[in-house]
Amino acid sequence: MKHILLALALICLSFPTAAQTPAENSAEITAQVETYLQGLKTAKARFLQTAGDGSQAIGTFYLSRPGKLRFEYDPPVKDYVVADGYFIYFYDGQLQEQSNAPIGQTMADFLLRPDLRLKGDIKVSKIEHGNELVLVSLVQASDPAAGTLTLAFSEEPFALKKWRVTDAQGAITEVELFQLQTGVNLPSSLFVYSDPKKLEGRRFND
Repeated sequence: MKHILLALALICLSFPTAAQTPAENSAEITAQVETYLQGLKTAKARFLQTAGDGSQAIGTFYLSRPGKLRFEYDPPVKDYVVADGYFIYFYDGQLQEQSNAPIGQTMADFLLRPDLRLKGDIKVSKIEHGNELVLVSLVQASDPAAGTLTLAFSEEPFALKKWRVTDAQGAITEVELFQLQTGVNLPSSLFVYSDPKKLEGRRFND
């Protein structure tokens, strides 16, 4: 369950020391981030996830916008997270239990919503530059203290490299992406919740 909560709180790695972007450049960068994310329809990448206590997990990340994603951890971890367009499911491999929530009630909603814009209920709180990365910090406009999502993009080419989630208690989770592929064909079965216990039962009975 620990890996699930870390994935969507939804990178041993730290964000670089960065200088804040002058206000006159912020609108340009915000527009660039919006355009990039709106164009990110499908993606696949390897990821490294690091918790505040230094524990790490690796796996494969899949994205199909709008509405769908999957975090699949490498063995021996059996946890996984899948969003099917309506709900996001969290499978705890240790307890062999799943929980779920409407996507709109989770952090993943920002990335999965059809009309992805950095305004309205989402506010850009800070834009920084450091170590050839552009860092864009986002908060809820109605409750900035609820937590911060910081997205990090490489400058050349402009692409999503990692993100950091800081919750209301100050706990930090970081995820770094490797071997990012975009515009890929992904099977729809990746984004359907399937109970591993039932699948194991079928194999046993066959």
